[in-house]
Amino acid sequence: MSLMPNKPVPALDLSLVGGGRFSLAAEKPQHFTMVVFYRGLHCPICRRYLSELETLLPEFEKRGVSVVAASSDAQDRAEQAKSGWGLANLRVGYGLSITEARKWGLYVSSSKGPTSAGVMEPDLFNEPGLFIARPDGTLYWGTTSTMPFGRPHFNEILQSLDFVIPKNYPARGDA
Repeated sequence: MSLMPNKPVPALDLSLVGGGRFSLAAEKPQHFTMVVFYRGLHCPICRRYLSELETLLPEFEKRGVSVVAASSDAQDRAEQAKSGWGLANLRVGYGLSITEARKWGLYVSSSKGPTSAGVMEPDLFNEPGLFIARPDGTLYWGTTSTMPFGRPHFNEILQSLDFVIPKNYPARGDA
């Protein structure tokens, strides 16, 4: 399924590591909610990527952007990622179903065994994606990957937000 800018994104309601829930429908950011779908505990690139995001959370908050990371990992693996990767402030959602992942347009992979980090891949898991939704639940910006590589850089996203927010720049790709 391909998401379209200016159209509603799928519902997203996940348990959070440490308790509570993330509900995209309940988010009320000033400007946007950024959902970062990561592959899971087994992915060393995800570790670096989310660790960088952790350090930049205050910058996203300054721009009125709420942030959550989510994966199809089970609770125990998500807890290990949050604690082991030093994600003290980043909200980490878990239990994304493969059906939900596909609704978001995420690619799905099957296990190829243990990764270079020595952690077994789950039987099925989502590949990375990053989506920025408006407070009304419509898609503003989205990107997915078939591989763990080539993800958007958070500093570039911040620079882009500094451009688009004051100019009320329209979503693109909806023709």
